[in-house]
Amino acid sequence: MLFKKNLQDNRFLLVGLGNPGKKYQMTRHNIGFEALDFLSKQYGIKVSRSRFSSITGEGLICGVNVVLIKPMTYMNLSGQATAAAAKYYSIPPERILVLCDDVALSPGIIRIRAQGSSGGQKGLLSIEDMLESSQFMRIRIGVGSPLENDIKDYVLSIPTASDRNLIHSRFSDISKAIELILTDNLQAAQSRFNGVGL
Repeated sequence: MLFKKNLQDNRFLLVGLGNPGKKYQMTRHNIGFEALDFLSKQYGIKVSRSRFSSITGEGLICGVNVVLIKPMTYMNLSGQATAAAAKYYSIPPERILVLCDDVALSPGIIRIRAQGSSGGQKGLLSIEDMLESSQFMRIRIGVGSPLENDIKDYVLSIPTASDRNLIHSRFSDISKAIELILTDNLQAAQSRFNGVGL
């Protein structure tokens, strides 16, 4: 088993990545925020408290204590908020799960990893730097690739309606995958949901 939990040691930190402010709402780079909002609604966890340079909420998913955070530091400094929350709750990297966009994956594709490199995703890179570890889980959510090489403009743009529908159609699967992960079934989550599109 990847995790060893007991009554005193079962809290997970779920981090949705994005940029704060109306300017960035609905952009590809804010898909992590949107996925976390879906989880908040799905499990009745209100994410509204300002702390750790984030908007946060606490609750239960499948009987497991979780802390949900949306860093307000902007994407490139996501590690500051993540590390602050992890330190406060004494949550090790192995019980941190990050939701983020991925331009290497087509819309409607998700990829679940127990650890790994940032793959150029600036939010993941910041978290790795601040935690001094890459041993945290991540669910990468495909947003597609730009036709040209300007990744920055692409991720800060709004997806087409069809791409957005494909992305949002996977949020339910992401919540199911997280339920499996929280109950020590990471491999089952990967087998069931990795790379599966509509």
